[in-house]
Amino acid sequence: MPGRKAPILVTKDMVARMRPGSVIVDLAADTGGNVELTKAGEAVVSGGVTIDGPRNLASSMPVHASQLFSRNVSTLLLSLVKDGQPNIDFNDEIVKGSCLTNAGELVHPQAKALLEASKA
Repeated sequence: MPGRKAPILVTKDMVARMRPGSVIVDLAADTGGNVELTKAGEAVVSGGVTIDGPRNLASSMPVHASQLFSRNVSTLLLSLVKDGQPNIDFNDEIVKGSCLTNAGELVHPQAKALLEASKA
């Protein structure tokens, strides 16, 4: 919950029962952590178990999310072209699921259902 201390979900006893070499990344480190042994901004080793408590993790995500999204879009666009020409295969489930209209007709099943429901 924003503005509140994170609840402890993994106690030090639970960590002690884990196999050496295990790794925990506590995403709630900034608000106290969900692991009793978490220290924000540090990687702590207890009984061979590493507990990483990264700070401000959300600030590092936009770059990676943008890279992932741009790669997905470029892969989709490249799949729509063959030998330099448009090649839209409506049997391909990715093409079928991402196409809203074709030849002036609404072809996306969920969009059709929503439109029909809104008219009722």
